[in-house]
This record gives sequence, C-alpha cells and structure tokens, in this order.
Amino acid sequence: MSLRVFSSFWIFGLVNNVLYVIILSAAIDLVGPTTPKAVVLMADVLPSFICKITAPFYIHIIPYNVRICVLVFLSCTGMIIISLFDNVILVLLGIVLASMSSGLGEITFLQLTHYYSEISLHAWSSGTGGAGLVGSFLFMLMTTIFGINPQVCLLLSSLIPFVFIGGYFYLLPERPSADNHPEELEIMQEGDLVAQPKLQPNSLEDHIRSTLLRLQPYLVPYMGPLFTVYIAEYIINQGVSPTLLFILDDMPFHHYRDAYVTYGTLYQLGVFISRSSGAFIKIDRLYILSALQVVNLAACIFQSLFVWLPNIYLVMILVFYEGLLGGLSYINTFRLVTERTRLSEREFAMGCVTISDSGGIVVAAAVSMLLEPSLCGYQVSHGRPWCRQK
Repeated sequence: MSLRVFSSFWIFGLVNNVLYVIILSAAIDLVGPTTPKAVVLMADVLPSFICKITAPFYIHIIPYNVRICVLVFLSCTGMIIISLFDNVILVLLGIVLASMSSGLGEITFLQLTHYYSEISLHAWSSGTGGAGLVGSFLFMLMTTIFGINPQVCLLLSSLIPFVFIGGYFYLLPERPSADNHPEELEIMQEGDLVAQPKLQPNSLEDHIRSTLLRLQPYLVPYMGPLFTVYIAEYIINQGVSPTLLFILDDMPFHHYRDAYVTYGTLYQLGVFISRSSGAFIKIDRLYILSALQVVNLAACIFQSLFVWLPNIYLVMILVFYEGLLGGLSYINTFRLVTERTRLSEREFAMGCVTISDSGGIVVAAAVSMLLEPSLCGYQVSHGRPWCRQK
C-alpha cells in the first residue's frame, strides 16, 4: 500500500510539473535572445496563480476525478498549440492552458495528500523536483546534444499528461476517510495548531469573508517565506541567468543559448535533491532560507554586472545552490503546514499555501522583464555583447 501511494504521488509530481519546466527550458527558442525570457515565465505562471488564488472559494465542489480529466485536456491542448503554431499570440495561448493545468494540478494533489500518510507529501515533493530535472535535462539532451527541433520535442511532450489517468484511476489506492487519517491530532502540542475562525457562510459574501479569514493564519509563518524565496530564485532564473555569460571560447558550449538551458538543468538538479530530502533535513525557521536566497540573488546580479566569479563553472555552482535553497523551502513549508494545522483544516491549508509560490513567480516575472534588458544593456555598453547573441 505504501509503495503504491509513494509511486502515485511521485508520478503526480513529475507529470504535473514537467511541462512547466519544458516550457521554461524552451523559452529562449520560443521568443529568441532579444526578448526577455520572463515573457514566457509570465504566461507560464500567471494563469496558474489566478487558479490558485481563486481556488479556495470553489475547488471543494469539484470532484477529484473531474479535476484529473480537466488537467489532461488543458495540458495536452496547450502543448499541441505551442508546438504547431509560430504565431506568438497562439503560442502564449498554449502556454496559458498548460499553466492553468499546472496550477490546478498542484492544488489538487497537495490537497489529496491529506487523505494519505506523510509519505504522500514527500513523494509529491520529490516528484516535482524530479520533473524539473527530467524536463530540463531531456530538453537539453534532445536540443543541445542531439540537435532535435524544439517544436518536435514540445509536440511529443503533449502525450505526457495521459499518465495522470493511469496514476489516479489505476495505481493510487482508494482514498481513506479523513476521519481515519493516520496522523493523530493529539501527537501535536496545542500551541502548534493553527486556530481557525468559525464562521458559517449563509451567502456568497459570507463565504468569501470566511474563506479570507481561514487564509489569515497561514500568511506570515508559511506563505511569506515561500513567497520571498520564489521571488528571488525566479528573478535569478529568468532575469539574471540569461546574462551570466562568458566569451564562447571560455564555455563548454557551441552556442550562447546552451548556457541558459544548462543553468536551468543545474537549478532543477538542486531542486530535485532538496525536495527529496524532506524526511532527512527538517528546517523550521523558514525565513533563514528566504534570507539566503535573497543574498544569492544579489551575488548573481553582481556577477552579471562585474564578473566577480572568473569562470562559468563557479557560476554553475551558484545556480545549483539556488535550486537547493528553493527545494528546501518548498518541502519544509508544506511539512510544517501538515504538522501544525488542525486535521479538519489541513486539506484547505495545503491548497491555499500553494498560492505563495506562484505569487512569488508572478512578481519575479514582472521584475525580470525589466531587469534582464537592463543587465544586458549594461553588458553591451561595457564590451560584453554575448547576451544578444544566439
């Protein structure tokens, strides 16, 4: 039973996030070297964020099996559109559909962990980390090493979401009753439990007000740190890393775009390792991870401006470290939500806290659309024009 639960949630995490990663890995191919890659990031995350921020008001009325079917439809349709059309508007539409699927999927599967043992959360987190590694590595392998057309890779990826159907309907054991959840409430100290306001909604206005009140206890201890970490790391990924370049002869690549794809793979490797460490590395002071990621962002910006690291291999280490911090923040945030939230509120809490990561990415995308051109312009004016070359 435990093996089936672990396998199911690992697959859910992998499949739900892999298309998101592939799209970001393909950003430089979709928009070219002169357009900020954050344009793709914004299209890839804003619809997901809107889904997450509105979901607490309606998601409870949609059965899980219906959600699975919607996920498959949205993601498959989105990837087919992205791969078959060159029109920027249609490409962005495809990205939007895939993004909506990713956001709905993260809410769905995090809430679903409420009905299973703690191993389901660790498996989901590890699977999402694996998605980053698998998606970015396969895209780098097929496009950078084997020279396959990126559009072909994107079209093939449209088949991946069908794995949801097998994972949910055939591999995952039947959901137990929430009343029989294996984690007993009494093992936690009363002071650790998040108190929830009791307000019975009798109208739409009351429902909205009660939902917002239920959200409040999670804002500072959980959502704030995760929000900060995601702002910093996605500014690095989309706003700074495209400018962390050296002359081509000093890098192990044939094209400048290969550096961006490689950075993405190293970042995702760090995320995979740290998201898989939830059972071994437990960090309760989440703002420590936030502070370290902000410092890392500053270090990367200084590298872009002043080249204080002498070669690309040291920059690769910095990007890998960024991934480690991001993954640790993710798994420890949701672990603490699981441990410190009343059993009756845990399903709601897992769904609403995920708003913070997408919210952070949206802010990062907005900042990066201005930051990358500014950093690139500075480099060009100082005799380093590589950020505008393919």
